[in-house]
Parts: sequence; structure tokens; C-alpha cells
Amino acid sequence: MVSTHEHWGLAANQDAATADSSAWTALRQPLFRTLWIASLTSNVGTWMHEAAAGWLMASLTSSPVLIALMQTATSIPALVLALPAGALADVVDRRKMLLFTQGSMLVVAVSLAMLTFFDLTSPFILLILTLAIGAGAAMNSPAWQATTPELVPRSDLPSAVTLTGLGLNFGRALGPALGGLAVALLGTWAVFLLNALSFVSVMAVLYRWRRQPQSPRRIRERVPSAIRAGIRYARHSPPQQAVLIRTALLVPFASALWALLPVLARYKLGLDSIGYGILFGCLGAGAVLGAIVLPPMRRRFSADFSMACATIVIAMTCLMLAEVRNFGLLIVVMSAGGAAWITSTASLNLALQMAVPSWVRARALAIYLVIFQSSMALGSLFWGTVAEHFGVRVAFLSAAIGITAGLPLIRRYRLTGSEELDLTPSAHWPEPTVLIKPRPEDGPVLVTVEYRIDPTQAQNFTMAMQTVRQQRLRDGAFRANLYSDPADPSRYIETFVVDSWAEHLRQHERVTVSDRLAEEQALAFHVGDRPPAMSHFISAQASEIPASD
Repeated sequence: MVSTHEHWGLAANQDAATADSSAWTALRQPLFRTLWIASLTSNVGTWMHEAAAGWLMASLTSSPVLIALMQTATSIPALVLALPAGALADVVDRRKMLLFTQGSMLVVAVSLAMLTFFDLTSPFILLILTLAIGAGAAMNSPAWQATTPELVPRSDLPSAVTLTGLGLNFGRALGPALGGLAVALLGTWAVFLLNALSFVSVMAVLYRWRRQPQSPRRIRERVPSAIRAGIRYARHSPPQQAVLIRTALLVPFASALWALLPVLARYKLGLDSIGYGILFGCLGAGAVLGAIVLPPMRRRFSADFSMACATIVIAMTCLMLAEVRNFGLLIVVMSAGGAAWITSTASLNLALQMAVPSWVRARALAIYLVIFQSSMALGSLFWGTVAEHFGVRVAFLSAAIGITAGLPLIRRYRLTGSEELDLTPSAHWPEPTVLIKPRPEDGPVLVTVEYRIDPTQAQNFTMAMQTVRQQRLRDGAFRANLYSDPADPSRYIETFVVDSWAEHLRQHERVTVSDRLAEEQALAFHVGDRPPAMSHFISAQASEIPASD
């Protein structure tokens, strides 16, 4: 068998293949199944709303920029709110947070329905309320996605992530068509009201959910400190960085599909609201098909190979939208694009879920959401501007070229390998020995570890310690180094500095089984009679940097 590190087209491993045997296995978990059905209802309502809002804006104005700004207004709140929301979701009860965000979106949807019913909605009001719903979604998404691993065992996580994407795209498939029909029969205001009612089903399930008590933390993390910890983790986690870079290479260009479809449908194809809804729904219908065939793809091919194929199909979709004007052929094209879209987004999301431990999961997902939604927002604005000045055809052709240009970087930033990590807490660090108990805010804290190494193994030891250093920086340290003693070639001192005693205690809670294995590889080079000596020092002067707590 060829290793995935040698041939990126083969499946990751047999365990992952077994776990991915069906897209439906996560539905065996009753709580996940109930929440999934409720979210499916809400997704249909959301995409009915999206289609109706896009159509309403196209009815209120003929400006491609204003129409494209609808996608920007939906996505831009993630730039400001997603990371604080992710930090908040990691330090508060996620169930209560989800109830609040769902309730806020309910209020906004009802307000938009009433204003539209009384013919008071202008392009400006529509953008503002779309921005408000986008803000609710930005606050909701990290907590919602971080909740998934709580509902299913790790072996069912690929199925759960795929089903989450399937639910979203089923709503994308059915919602726009239903939205277009409801606009024609009942009016746009009725679609907004139906979306408001769809939030009620999710809130009802969340209200009845009795979440399992989480392991208490010795020192509760504050939101500003949690945000810094999430950013620091992303800076020093190569698997997470690979997901973020791959997202930034694809989404800004693929956003042309969503931003320019209303312009293409209304002004180039001459479709009515029902035709537009059908065309929009084909993206979702293709995504549903893609979600069904994705598990067999995972068994045979790696995530990187699947992503490469999906990227090519998305580029071809943009190319066909630039040239094709036959409605029947466009239905096929959009369906293929939808299948490629869920393949790429589900692969990215699953790789991230597998790459981060539970303590930072919502923050990691929030950073991913920031990259994803900002790429959608800025990309939509850019493609709307290109379409206004150079035409829709040039915009789609340029997007296809941009998507293709990122393909060579797939080999450098791989998604495979995350499923092999064991991110359960190991709790193997010994408690610090102190005579005087430090206050949580005391710091900075200097930790030293002294090793005895055979000088002939020095190079291998320093290479092994590079992984350990990365773990220290990722989990809390703002500085980490390894020093050799020129007076004693066998003596090495590892140092790392944390901004407070509280943050160092959190390091003890954050270390995982995979981290322990990396530490043991480095520790195997230690030849002393006793284990490496560890010492803790707290700054006796004013703190070098503001403490986290």
C-alpha cells in the first residue's frame, strides 16, 4: 500500500474508510437526528429568504453592485463577529448562546416581513436588515458547528459534517425554488415570515436539549484572552493553516457563482422569479447528490484529490456560465457546480474539525468562518464591480482563471493527516510544585526543562524539539527556545514563557495525547539518571506584557 504522504490520490487510511461507510450513520444518534431535522427546516427557510431577498433587491434596483452587495451584507458580519463569537462559544454554555442567536434572527426576519408587507422596504433597509441577519448567523455558526462533536462519537464525525452540509444544501436546493414560487403566489413578505417561523423549530429543540455538563476548568477564560488563544493556536497549527489557506485560494473566486447568479438570471437569461429559483436551486440539488457520493469518494481518494477534482469542476462551472445561455444545459452545469461545492466545503470543514481539540474548536471554526465569509463578501463585491464595468461574461471567465490558478498549491497545503491525530486531553503534565501559590494574574511565567543528551544525537534531538516548541507556542507560550551549554555539550535547556500563571495552568489542560507522543519522542533522547528537571519562575518585576486574566 502506498502512503498518503507519497501519493495524495489514495484514501487516508482504512479506519477513516470504515467511519465514512455511509453518509447517514450519524443519524443513529437521537439528539443529532432531532437537531439535524430542525436545522434542515430552518435551512429551507433561510434559502427561501435568500432567494426572495435577492429577487427583491433586483426588483428595487438594476445596479449589479447593489445586487452583489446582498451577498456582501450576508457575509461581512463574520469579519467582526465570528471570532468573538467563537471565543464566547468556548467559554459559555453553547446551548444558551444558540437560543439567543436564533431568537435574534427570528426578530429581524419578522421585522423585514412587516416592512415589506407595508411596502416600506428600500434597497438601503433591505441591506441593513440583511446585514443584521448575517450578524446573527455569524454569532450562531461557530457555536453550532462546535456542538457537532458533542452529539456524535468521533467515528461518526465525517458523517455528521457531511450531513450538516447536506442539510444546508438540501435547503439550498429546495429553498430557492419554493421561495421563487412563494414570491409569485404570496409575495416576498410571506417568504420572510416563513423564514421567521423556521427559526422556531430550532429554538424548540434547543430549549428541550439538556446538554451534558462540561468538565470544569480551574480558571475560567475571559473572552479577550480566549480570542488571543484562538489566534495563537491558528498561527502555530499547520493543519489549521492548511485549511485556511485552501479556503482563501478557492472561495473568493467561487463567490462569483452566488453573487452574479441573480444578474445572470434576470438580465442575461430573462428569467422570472420561478426560473431564477429553479436555477439557484440546482446548486443545492447538486450539493445533495454530492453529499451522497462523498463517502465513497473518501474511501477511495484522499481529501486533497477530491478537493482538486471539485476545484476543477467549480472552475468549469464558472466558465460555462460565461458562455452558455441554454436553460436546460445550465441546469446540468449548476448541479455539477453544487456537487463540487459541497465536496470542497465539507472536506475543508471536516479537516478542520479533525485538526483541533475541543477547547479551541469554536474559535478555530470562527477563524475559518472569518476567512470563508470575508472571501465571499469581498469576492462578491469585486465580481459585482467587474460585472458592472466589463460585463457578466468577463467576470465569470476571470473567476474561472482565478480558481484554476490555485491548483498547484494543493500539494503544499494538504488536508490529509488530521484524522490520525488523537486530540483527547492527556493530562500527563505534573502539577507545578510551589510553596507560595501564585495568583492567576501573576506573570509572565518562565518554565525551564533541563535535558541530558548524547552529543552524537544532538541534531536528532533538536529536530524532535521543533515539534515540541510548536506545541508550546500553540497552547499558550508567547516565546519558546532551546539552548545548548557550550561548557557542557550534553546539557540542553528548554524554555518557554507564558503571560500569566492562569494561562500556564490552562496549558496543563490543553495538552493532548498526540502532544504527549511528540514529547515522548524528544524525551527518548534524554540520557540522564533522573527525568528532566522542570522549574517555574514568575517575573519579580512589572509584567512585560498585559496579563490575560
